[in-house]
Amino acid sequence: MLRIAVIIVALLLISFIIWWFFGKHTEVAANSAIVNDEQTATIVVNGGYSPSTVILKKGIPAQVNFDMRDSTACLSHVVFEQLGVNKDLTKQKITTISIPTNKAQTFNFACGMDMFHGKVIVK
Repeated sequence: MLRIAVIIVALLLISFIIWWFFGKHTEVAANSAIVNDEQTATIVVNGGYSPSTVILKKGIPAQVNFDMRDSTACLSHVVFEQLGVNKDLTKQKITTISIPTNKAQTFNFACGMDMFHGKVIVK
């Protein structure tokens, strides 16, 4: 009986791991808020990035605010490789990053360990 229980638990764990790494997960996207000819978007950092995708309008100065609510070491930094940005999110509750919006493009970002990902899309 114990062997059957161990096999069932092992199969469940293997199934979960396969789903976690290879399953199709829905991606949450949000638009920025435009006030006084500037746009801002807020990404909550809590066990990942929410929303993981932010959409900005081309030609309007933009800032993305990272609201740090998780003290996990992996999520303590956000890296925008294309912009040369590597910010420590633990220094203040909200960290602001300016995003160039002069042309339509996508900026990918990740945590310091490259385990959690997101993107900023300029349209």
